Amino acid sequence: MTSATRYQISASACLIALIFLCLAWEGWLAPLRPGGSWMVLKGAFLLVPLFGILRGKRYTYKWLSLFIQFYLMEGLLRATSDQGLSQQLAIGETILATLLFVLTILFVRATRGSPPKEKAA
Repeated sequence: MTSATRYQISASACLIALIFLCLAWEGWLAPLRPGGSWMVLKGAFLLVPLFGILRGKRYTYKWLSLFIQFYLMEGLLRATSDQGLSQQLAIGETILATLLFVLTILFVRATRGSPPKEKAA
């Protein structure tokens, strides 16, 4: 197993975990408003890069490395301003977003110079 494959599997798992964390956090565990809030859509936005990440598309990794910083910023903000369960979930979001950022960068570096994946006919 190459290092790029390990980074791809790890990034995929991290992204899926972040999607579930965001959906559970804003849907049931500690929503901003009782009964849930529109913030649950932040988890849905992460579905956009999911299939590109699962397929190992380098371009998706590149733009996700920029996009994921919004989740890192939100996690840091809410980790320092919220209390209780919401604060713990924000710390989890910060850790997952940081890990995903590092994994996307490592994948892009590991696949530098390699030819793009061919589409199956």
